Order: sequence, then C-alpha cells, then structure tokens
Amino acid sequence: MRLLQFTDLHLPGAPDGQVRGVRPDRTLARCLAHAQVHHAGAEGLLLTGDLVQDDATAYARLRETFAGQRLPVHCLPGNHDEPAALRRSLAGAPFIHELATRYGNWLLVMLDTTVPGRVDGHLAAGELARLGGELARHPDAQVLVCLHHHPVPHGSRWLDELMLDNAPALFAVLERHAGVRGLLWGHVHQALDTYRDRWRLLATPATCMQFAPGTDEFKVDDRPPAYRWLTLGDDGRIDTGIEWVAADD
Repeated sequence: MRLLQFTDLHLPGAPDGQVRGVRPDRTLARCLAHAQVHHAGAEGLLLTGDLVQDDATAYARLRETFAGQRLPVHCLPGNHDEPAALRRSLAGAPFIHELATRYGNWLLVMLDTTVPGRVDGHLAAGELARLGGELARHPDAQVLVCLHHHPVPHGSRWLDELMLDNAPALFAVLERHAGVRGLLWGHVHQALDTYRDRWRLLATPATCMQFAPGTDEFKVDDRPPAYRWLTLGDDGRIDTGIEWVAADD
C-alpha cells in the first residue's frame, strides 16, 4: 500500500490569503505537483488535520483540489478545523471519515484528537473504546494509527504544551494489539522519525510554513513546504520519507 500524507494545509478563506508569510494555496499546489511527478503510483491520501485556517469556506477549495486526485482521501480534523463543517463539506467519495479502513494486510486507523475551543489534543473515552473494538475485530492486521496531535514530546517547550494530553491511555490500548506498526501525525510542522519499542513514530512537516525545532518559544523555521510518502509492506514494514518541496522543484 503506497500512501501520501499532506498535513497542516492551513488554507485561508481567500485563495490568495497569507498565513505567517506564506500563501498556503500556492505551497499546497507545489506539493501536489511534486507528488504527481515523483509519486504517481500512490494508492491513497492522508489529510491529518488543520486543513483550513479557522475558515470553513476554504473546504470548498479543498474539495475541488483533492476530488481531482481520484484516490481514497482519508481526512482528520485539527485544532484549526471545524469538524462538522469538514465532514459536511467533504462528504462522499473520494473522502473517507471512517475510524478504520482495511487495505489487504493493513488496518488504517484515523483518530480524532480535537476538542472544541482547545489547541491541545485529547482522545475521548468513546474514541478509545472504538479504537479498541476495531483492533479486536482485526487481530491479524498490521496497523497504522494516524492522528493530528503528537503523542510524544518533540523537545520544544511551547509545542509540547499543545500535544495529546492523554497519550498513556492511547498507548495502553495499542499495547494490547501485537500488529500495531506505526503512529503518524501532523500538528508540529516539523519532522520526526523514531521508535518506541516496535512502533515507528512519525511526524510530518506542513505543506505551508514550518516550526523551528528545539525552541522554548514559538518560532517559524525557514524550511520549505513538505509532505510524506509511505509504503506499507505485507510483512508490516514501513518505508517512508519526507519530500521537501523547494520553490524551483
């Protein structure tokens, strides 16, 4: 299974609008154009939150952009999204809002970590229960778990105050399923690729601006927009990398 992850698009209400010095519509277009050239064999797309910048009118442009990809598009809200408007505006094919979807040996899980009025994340008891139920129904599956908020610290004081606030509860559920292979998220506008025991832990930079790593206070980095590619092997192996998309790519 070959997937592409686009996260933290932050599309503003106006197509030419700016967010912290960049025009997100333009940087997203660059990422998509790059992916069409370098990853034309992708079989699915992951949109892992902050798809718009606090303006639900931008979902119409998002629908137009990704409906044309003709691939399954799995969607998650982030703290800058309006979850109900997101699901309403991106209803029907190719958009998928299910908690879990099976692709061959793999179970793709999309967890909603958003809380109205909050920037940090939390997994409600109901979401954790649904997760446990899906994992129990697929005991033979290799599992990739996707969410918006980061479940492990990134080493930036300000950013780690905005992470998932009940990550131990998530890990407790996942530890009961031997097939969990990786966790994948956005929110942090920077890259991470590490391990927690058998789990691959992956964070992906934004398609717009990036956050400087390792800072106590908020700071924008000068790195270009980016997206992630993933290949999920039948044996549970995850091959993956970040594509940084410079202006001349």
